[in-house]
Amino acid sequence: MKYFVVLLPMKDEEKSKAFRNDHLNYLEQKGKEGKIFAKGRFTDGTGGMVIYRASSFEEAEKLAKEDPYVVTGARGYEIHEWEMVSNAVLPN
Repeated sequence: MKYFVVLLPMKDEEKSKAFRNDHLNYLEQKGKEGKIFAKGRFTDGTGGMVIYRASSFEEAEKLAKEDPYVVTGARGYEIHEWEMVSNAVLPN
């Protein structure tokens, strides 16, 4: 399984607010399917990021394009395959 970072830059803030619940429900479902490694919003309001687990770029792109934020034009998307070198160890 490979990792793909999907950046979701803000295109339309009003649409983003309107389709937030649909987006979160979509991510919750994909998480239950084991397709999401990590996700979150950018605190400066410029969008967010999802790291998908997928077998190919094409599968990751399909996941990104099915996100309600992308479908409705609230957000754009940009995909990069990501190679995790190691897990960070945080001090207690």
